[in-house]
Amino acid sequence: MSEASYDNPWNFQDLDEALIHCDEIQEQLNYQKAQDSLRNLVNHLDLTPTEQIGLKSELNNLTEMLEKLEHSLVQIAAFGMVGRGKSSVLNALLGENIFKTGPLHGVTQTIDTASWKLQQDDNIQGLQTIALSGWGQSQIQLIDTPGIDEVDGETREILAHQMAKQVDLILFVIAGDMTKVEFEALSQLREVGKPIILVFNKIDQYPETDRLVIYQKIRDERVKELLSPDEIVMITASPLVTEISHDHQGNLKQKRRRGKPKIETLKLKILEILHREGKSLVALNTMLYADEVNEQIVARKLEIREKAANQLIQKAVMTKAIVIALNPVTVVDLFTGAVVDVAMILALSHLYSIPMTQQGAIALLQKIGVSMGGISASEFLTSLGLSSLKGMLGLMIPTTVGFSFLPYVSIAMTQGSVAGVSCYAIGQVTKRYLANGAAWGPEGPKTVVKRILLSLDKTSILNRIKWELEAKLKRDQGVNRY
Repeated sequence: MSEASYDNPWNFQDLDEALIHCDEIQEQLNYQKAQDSLRNLVNHLDLTPTEQIGLKSELNNLTEMLEKLEHSLVQIAAFGMVGRGKSSVLNALLGENIFKTGPLHGVTQTIDTASWKLQQDDNIQGLQTIALSGWGQSQIQLIDTPGIDEVDGETREILAHQMAKQVDLILFVIAGDMTKVEFEALSQLREVGKPIILVFNKIDQYPETDRLVIYQKIRDERVKELLSPDEIVMITASPLVTEISHDHQGNLKQKRRRGKPKIETLKLKILEILHREGKSLVALNTMLYADEVNEQIVARKLEIREKAANQLIQKAVMTKAIVIALNPVTVVDLFTGAVVDVAMILALSHLYSIPMTQQGAIALLQKIGVSMGGISASEFLTSLGLSSLKGMLGLMIPTTVGFSFLPYVSIAMTQGSVAGVSCYAIGQVTKRYLANGAAWGPEGPKTVVKRILLSLDKTSILNRIKWELEAKLKRDQGVNRY
């Protein structure tokens, strides 16, 4: 049987096309998943108006990331030292002079952007059509950054590296053999984990032999550990062309002008990366940066809420300490202390946006009380014993013409202080529990409570409560005398 007699409905071309089609579908699904995930993140940040004000910059960054995904925006940033032709490279890609260029040191003082629309009929080195899978009306945004070696370069370098975290592709522009500053900057950008194209610009300024020697030195020595040869291109974005002519007297004269850019290899490399990685590149980079921004938002949110929580806890501590110190009835002491604790837990749950009923707060207080062990027991015994003695001394004050007042104040302050320390510990444990999403974590409540109790400076807390109690009791005594 001859080979021709086999009826094979599939050939290698059909298989390749099917695999490409599957890749395109998976790419679209990944992109949609990233888009939905980021939209859900932006819409469910759970921030109060005050927190939103404190996080305005981070929220704007997240919104920009979402818009980037929704508009299929690819961001390409140019980095490098001044005088290397970053702006000229971007202008050459655009086909018009949008970015400022000139002989002055450091023309680009801030980050500038411009859009580069994909042209489906680009004719690059015989390539008739550039098809980007699933991209439709996508746009490319080119970003020019300040020189990494400019005056106040540290600030601008931080700005450039921050931008590098946001963009999808980095063009690192050089104009000859690399300097130490350029190598260090390239190494730092490599750590960001984004695709990088090393652009050897201004090759028209070197004889061909010298140009190749420099290129080989860069490829084989300078960036061997950072980039592959495939990630290096040689171009001339704004070549100088010398024209020779004769004046009216027949004398030769030279005139230099800017020639047509020769950047086909760079444009082809950019389109190759986009064609190969497509929307997955944008989705991945956007989500990585969004995740970093989200961590900053969460940290800032917890910082703001922790400050408010500590103020709330301190207010509850003094309320409980003062109420118990001024109340001579034992049973009422214990009941009032529990009411203050429950009210504090409910207020903290509202602050951390964790729904909690009064019964839930009581159950949490009981669990914390059991885990606290020693403090709760000592509070109960102290309240029971000192309240009885405090009540007796309170009744004796009128008959002893005030002689029992000092012992009464001393006992009241001790009782109130112990109750205050306990309230403070309960508040700190509750804060940790709520900040963790109403969960104790893998350690369990007893371990968490024990760690928090060991970290508390009980002496300092006790002294602060006693100082405020003493001032309060003296004011009340002064009022009672009139």
